[in-house]
Amino acid sequence: MKMVEEKETKKIKETGETKATKEEKATEAAKATKETEETKEAKEIKIPKNLKKLVEDIENLKVADLAALVKVLQEKFGVSPTPIFGVGAPVAPAGAPSAAVEEKKFVNVTLASPGDKKIEVIKAIRDITQLGLKDSKDLVDKSAEGPQIVKENVKAEEAEEMKKKLEAAGAKVELK
Repeated sequence: MKMVEEKETKKIKETGETKATKEEKATEAAKATKETEETKEAKEIKIPKNLKKLVEDIENLKVADLAALVKVLQEKFGVSPTPIFGVGAPVAPAGAPSAAVEEKKFVNVTLASPGDKKIEVIKAIRDITQLGLKDSKDLVDKSAEGPQIVKENVKAEEAEEMKKKLEAAGAKVELK
């Protein structure tokens, strides 16, 4: 008996666990399991009475039948399985243009070419970007070689105003 107690004492010293510690861990594990079960119950979806039968019928469908049903609904109502970002986002009608076609909210103002009046364009660039004279001149000079971004992620309305200023100075501008 003494030998068993010595082994227990040695084990407690090595692991730092007592019988009480083991019981506490078991209790914590049981609580965690119980909380997980409660969370699952809380996440249970409430189905309106008028849709219960329909949901039950769908639950009992085979995978092949369910896939066929999805295709039929897509064709019938002109919907697609694209995700909707945001809760309560409006669904566009089948004939409406997609979000990708809609006007962008933010654009990049790009100087395609400086035109004939380089000095006027440099002044317009300085006014728009608040860059120094040398940086503005370098930007305009580089645009003669290829398009240069004047400003990135600008609101569409503000970008239109910048474009008008630069075009009035003689430059060719693109909004991307």
